[in-house]
Amino acid sequence: MAKEELIQFEGLVTEILPDARYRVQLDAGHEIVAYTAGKMKKNRIKTLAGDRVTVEMSPYDLEKGRLIFRHKDERPSSSGAPPRGGAQRGGQFRRR
Repeated sequence: MAKEELIQFEGLVTEILPDARYRVQLDAGHEIVAYTAGKMKKNRIKTLAGDRVTVEMSPYDLEKGRLIFRHKDERPSSSGAPPRGGAQRGGQFRRR
């Protein structure tokens, strides 16, 4: 294994910690602390507790990692409200 090789795991964000860090429960059962990768910060990708993520780790320190991808979930909206952006109100706000 070369020095630069990184290991990728998938897991679930269980807790949001200070300083843009996250506690992640890996599918293998281990719990690690991870930070957000620069590309995710640049593209303003937000990560919440309960999100599925891919974590990149060094083989030398298996307690820390870097979030490199947030998997999209098809979450049903719990509020029951219509999706934002497409709803039009009645005629009272329509321009003529």
